[in-house]
Amino acid sequence: MSVITFISHDGEKYETPLEEGQSLMQIAISNLIPGIDGDCGGEAACGTCHVVVDEGWVDVMGRSTPVEEEMLSMNPERESTSRLACQMTMSEGCDGLVVRLPEFQM
Repeated sequence: MSVITFISHDGEKYETPLEEGQSLMQIAISNLIPGIDGDCGGEAACGTCHVVVDEGWVDVMGRSTPVEEEMLSMNPERESTSRLACQMTMSEGCDGLVVRLPEFQM
């Protein structure tokens, strides 16, 4: 089984099955991952699905897009590998992906 690991701000790990074709936000919400709200439903309009991609996964997942930057630029917990989970579509190449969750969502 392919998995994704979410790590909360306090270090708790949550492993979920990877579902190809779904966004990381959809997977987090379907698996009740605490800290991912997805208030706008995946439209990149709220920033409540902010994740920090593990450095080892940046080449696979890429950096934030200009649309993501609009939301992330207002977030005090933004890091260089921050992304919006709603803008990350999962594929078989994402097996083992690790993302950290900020303490607060905007």
